[in-house]
Amino acid sequence: MAIAAGTYELGPHVGRLLVKTSRTGLGAKAGHDLTIEVTRWRGRALADPADPASSMLAVDVHADSFEVREGTGGVKPLTDSDRADIKQTIREKILHTARHPTITFRSRTVRGTAESFAVEGVLTIMGATRPIAVHGGVTDVRLRGTATIVQSQWGIRPYSAFLGALRLKDEVSWSSSTWRSFRPAQGSRRTLEERATRGNRAVLRRPGQRGSRRWRADRLRSPHR
Repeated sequence: MAIAAGTYELGPHVGRLLVKTSRTGLGAKAGHDLTIEVTRWRGRALADPADPASSMLAVDVHADSFEVREGTGGVKPLTDSDRADIKQTIREKILHTARHPTITFRSRTVRGTAESFAVEGVLTIMGATRPIAVHGGVTDVRLRGTATIVQSQWGIRPYSAFLGALRLKDEVSWSSSTWRSFRPAQGSRRTLEERATRGNRAVLRRPGQRGSRRWRADRLRSPHR
């Protein structure tokens, strides 16, 4: 499917951002494989099918907005109390959200086509910035993307219990998908002058907006501020 050139606004209003964890260790049967949804996030994609290299993606995530949606496996089903405990553990012992409230992704290069693309960029978690690649495509007016994060590379110690007999695997899968028609934001138009400069200091003029007000990719505002 072809994708129209323009600016695309992303967030919970058009799709989902999910994190999936899995278990390891001798006590793995006692734990659960978790599906966690990020409930507060915002992204902006600038697409140029004629010149994919000038396309761009920026995403900001509220680190304290992780909600457990599903837990598979385990000796017993997850309870509401379990979900609350997991959320507290993520906030206080894993992501330390009081000190590091935001997770950010900024693209550096984009390659491929709308049907199959790779976005290489940098992901910042708890102040640590590392390179990462997102792979995805647009099919049936839906955008899908996936990435694998090795927690230890960002200084995150995978959760463990029972003296280490139950552990989460270091690799965590992130995925995103839209459920509404994937169309440019209303009034957005792409011009040569609006092309993004690669990197964290990319500057875009807001499409359809009067004056010289600009949106900086490295200062993407939270949708809830």
